[in-house]
Formats: sequence, structure tokens, C-alpha cells
Amino acid sequence: MAVNLVAPDNAHLYPVAGVRIGVTEAGVRKANRKDLTVVLIDEGAAVGGVFTRNRFCAAPVQVCREHLAAGQGIRAMVINTGNANAGTGDEGLVRARSTCIALARHLNISPQQVLPFSTGVIMEPLPADRIEAGLPAALADAADSHWLRAAEGIMTTDTIAKAFSVRAEVGGKTVTVTGISKGAGMIRPNMATMLGFMATDAAVAPALMQQLATELAEGSFNRVTVDGDTSTNDSFVVIATGQSGARPVTALDSADGQALKAAMLDVARKLAQAIVRDGEGATKFIEIRVSGGKTGEECRKVAYAIAHSPLVKTAFFASDPNLGRILAAVGYAGIDDLDQTKIDLYLDDVHVAVNGGRNPAYREEDGQRVMKQSEIVVHVGLGRGDATDTVWTCDFSHEYVTINADYRS
Repeated sequence: MAVNLVAPDNAHLYPVAGVRIGVTEAGVRKANRKDLTVVLIDEGAAVGGVFTRNRFCAAPVQVCREHLAAGQGIRAMVINTGNANAGTGDEGLVRARSTCIALARHLNISPQQVLPFSTGVIMEPLPADRIEAGLPAALADAADSHWLRAAEGIMTTDTIAKAFSVRAEVGGKTVTVTGISKGAGMIRPNMATMLGFMATDAAVAPALMQQLATELAEGSFNRVTVDGDTSTNDSFVVIATGQSGARPVTALDSADGQALKAAMLDVARKLAQAIVRDGEGATKFIEIRVSGGKTGEECRKVAYAIAHSPLVKTAFFASDPNLGRILAAVGYAGIDDLDQTKIDLYLDDVHVAVNGGRNPAYREEDGQRVMKQSEIVVHVGLGRGDATDTVWTCDFSHEYVTINADYRS
């Protein structure tokens, strides 16, 4: 059961002019499930993407990078679930490219104008023939209102679809931002198993799209972790169709650029946090704030050390205020000149540790009261400077092991 996350309402997912989506059942891995999605993008849209830094990256990631670099203008995406097409060698590249060729033929465009995405089981051959056979049905289903169908069609171990929309005033017009994502396990995006797709009808200069995608990922998907595993397939793609009629964003630090980025970051963070809330077996959503660092990087080191600790995560699952585990994680985070006598630790409003030791006023029943909540804020003060950063994570339950032990069966 996802933590305080409700299924999206299609009535609150706004179509984005210039984008149509079709979904079908192609039998990629299992019958009777949505597993093939096509996204059709009108000519003239600007597209940017960020991808996994895992050196053992999947074939579709490699092909996406090639096609974005070709600069021909992306007109379509083909997304399958059930098979990651990772660890598949040269044959995996051939099959990823063949799906692009097949969709390009249907649309009378170049294969380099198609981006392929896959998610699912690693080291199994991609059933490209099933995907290609399913394309006509997916294309026939294409409509601008099918964002929820797409969110459902890219799920693997997710228990709930993830989709959000906002509208904002940008460039003298009301613009729309809609996005979807998938992911529940093997989650610590490092770009960027997760996929995220976001579109807006705002106009953005093509030269800015890569920077925009990177900054959005840094503020959202690169701040979440479920289990610390960086997937082979992590991808986040941003599309700006320019069909709102708003004046183009030509600089991200302009008033229009900041307004658009704020709206898109709102959606990106909701999508990223939804992944954590739906983390495999998760029962608690945990925000880890680290302040008082010399740099943001060392704040992130501390936050991720806490978020990745199995001992910390299992203590949260058990509602056990064994908070020395958090202090231990702070200590091994990799800050060599850390002064432990300046460390403060809070659970929500409960001041647990002061100057590196137990707060004399701390009572364990207060800590346990917070630990029993479904949403918890951990705040660590380092006492070293003015930098801050935040990471979102979840607990580890028995169900996490069960899900991953049974995943391929």
C-alpha cells in the first residue's frame, strides 16, 4: 500500500497541446496488461533528456542518447514495460533500433526522431516482434487525454499510477504542465527501475532543453531513494511543444523561465516523491533535511548515508527510536573533519541530540510517537556552515524482500 498516495484522477490531468498518447496490450511479458505506449509529438517541439549514470546502461538509453544528439527533432517515443532490454549486448541495441524503425515507418519520419524506452526484467531479449506487432493498436488509441493510461502502461512493481498536472502563467499565457513516472524499487536515480516523462505547451528555446531537464532532475528525481540501487534504465524526458501561444522562454533565469521552471519542478517533485511513497513494501515516507553544511554536496552525503542505511530504514519500519543508528550514519557519511560535538538531531519537533549527545530533555516515548507516524521528518544540523539539502526516502519492510525475491516469477 502506497504511503498517503491516491490514484490520479484523469479529470485533473490536463492534455498538452501537441502531444498524443496511445496505449495497448502487446504481451511483452504477460498477457492482459497495458505494456506498450507510444507518445506522438508535433513537429517543432523541443525535447531534452537525462539518463542513468550507471555504466552498465540499457540499450534504449544508449539509443536515446544517440538520437537526441542527432538533432533531427524528436517526434515520437515508444515505451515498453516487462522487459528492460539491459544486459543484452549488441543484440539489444539491434532490437531497440528496430522498434524505432518500425514506429518511424508508421509515422513517415526518421528513426532518429524516435526515442525508445524499456523497463522490466534485465538480461532477457527484448521481444521486439511483439512490440512491433502492437504498434498499430497503440497508434489507433492515440489521444491527447491518455496520460493516465500511459501512467498505468509503464508500471512494473508499482502499486499505483503516478501522474500530475499544473497550470501556470508564463509568457503572458496560461500554460499546462503534465507528467507521469514509474518506479518503486531499484531506485536511486543518478542522472537522472525509474522512468519519467513531462510535457508542457510552453515554448522553450531548444538550446535550453538539456539544461532545463538537468535542473528539474537535480531538484526532484535526484533527491529520492528507495534502496540505493541506480537502475540501468533511468530516464527523464522533458517536452516543450510551444503550442500555448506564450512568448518563448529564452533564458531560465528570466521571469518567464523561473515561472515555468517552478511549475515544472512542482510536477517533477510530486512524481519523484510518489515513487518513494510507492516504494516496494514502504509503510512510511521520510524526509531527511540536513542543514549547517559547508556545501550542498556534503549535506547530500549525510542525507543519503541516513537514507541508505538498512539499520535506519528497518528501525523506521519497526517504529523503534533506535536513533544512534542515524548518528552513526552521519558519522560515516564521508566528512573527514566533521565535529561531532556540533551535531543536532531532530525527529519532527522532537530534539533528540544536542552538541553530539543525547538531549537531556529527550524522552524515548516522544521519539516513538514520531516514529509511529506514516510521514516523518529527520533534521540533522551539522554546525559547519549555511548549506542545506533534502532527500526523500522510505522504510524497509518484510514486503520489500518478498517483492524482490518473487519479481521474476
